[in-house]
Amino acid sequence: MDRIKIVADRNIPFLEGVFEPYADVVYIDGRSMTKEDVADADALIIRTRTRCNAELLDGSKVSMIATATIGTDHIDFDYCNSHGIEVHNAQGCNAGGVMQYVFSALYGTASRKGIKLSPGDNFGIIGVGNVGRLVEHMARHIGFNVLRCDPPRAEKEGPEGFCSLEHLLLNSRIVTIHTPLDATTRRMADENFFNLMRPGAFFINTSRGEVVDDNALMEAIPKLGPVIIDTWNNEPDINMELLEMVDIATPHIAGYSYQGKQNGTASSVQAVARHFGIAPLYDFFPQGGGPELKPVHLDLTGMNQGQITAVLQYNYPIFTDDFMFRMEPEHFEKFRSEYNYRREIYVD
Repeated sequence: MDRIKIVADRNIPFLEGVFEPYADVVYIDGRSMTKEDVADADALIIRTRTRCNAELLDGSKVSMIATATIGTDHIDFDYCNSHGIEVHNAQGCNAGGVMQYVFSALYGTASRKGIKLSPGDNFGIIGVGNVGRLVEHMARHIGFNVLRCDPPRAEKEGPEGFCSLEHLLLNSRIVTIHTPLDATTRRMADENFFNLMRPGAFFINTSRGEVVDDNALMEAIPKLGPVIIDTWNNEPDINMELLEMVDIATPHIAGYSYQGKQNGTASSVQAVARHFGIAPLYDFFPQGGGPELKPVHLDLTGMNQGQITAVLQYNYPIFTDDFMFRMEPEHFEKFRSEYNYRREIYVD
C-alpha cells in the first residue's frame, strides 16, 4: 500500500510523531487550512476551528476526517456522506474536564457572592449526553435534586426521569447547558428562555456559544444569579460587552483537561488507523504525564459548602483562567493553544 498523506491541526496535542512511520504528515494551523492544503490529502485530523465543507474539500482525495472534539457542527455531514468521506468525532472525550469546570465555577461564584447552596436544590441539566451524565453524577453525589431535559433521550427511552424545558427553567436554581449545536438548539436560550428562569438562578454555558442569544442574555443578567460562560458566539471575536457582564468568562477551555486531550487524540488516531488499516495504531493511547497529572478521586459526601469549594478550587482554581482571559481577551486563540492542561477529578 502506498503511503497515505495526513493533514493535521498542529495544535492537537500528543499527535506529532505518531503517524510518521506509516504516513506523510503535514501540520497546519487549523484555522487557516485551505483547499490547496488538503487537495492531495487522504485524511484530515482537525479540531472545531477547521470548517470541513465543499469550499475546503471539493476536488480533494480526502476519504477520512477525524475531529479530536465532541462537537461536529464544523463538519458538513451532507457533503461528506455524498462524497464517501467517513467522519469520526471523539465522543465524550472531554466530559470529565467539563464536569470539573462546571462545579469549580458553580462553587467558586457562590463563594464569591455569598450564596448558599443547599442539598436538595434543583439542578437543571439541558442535554444529558456524555458530558451531561457526568455532571448529573457529580450533582447527585453532592446532594442536588437533578432535573433533566433531553428530548432525544426521552423519545428513545421514554419520558420517565425527564422533564420539559419549561419545567426545568421554572424550577431550577442552577441551569447548565450541555447540548450539541444543531437546528433544534441554535439560539435556544432566547428571551423566552431567560424569562422562564427563576430570579437569582445560576446560568452556565459550556456547550456552544450559538445556543445562546447574546442580547437576550445581557437583558436577563440583572435578574439572574451568577452567569458563567465558556463558549461564545463568533469565536474568537466575542461580545466584549457580554464579557464584562458575566461572573466567569473563559475562552472555550472547559474541556481542556490532560485526560480529555489524551482521549481526543487517541480517538482520532484509532479511527484514522482503522480506516486505513494501520494495525499498530488500532489501540493507540498517548503516554506521558507524571503523578501530578493523574486524575484525582474525591469523596465530597458529608462536606459542607466551604469544604467542597476549597477542594474544587484547589484542584482547579478557575478564577485564574477568568483573570488571565479578561486581561487579554483579544488573544482568545493564543490562550487556548498555550493552555496548561489540568488534571481531572472524579467521584464514585
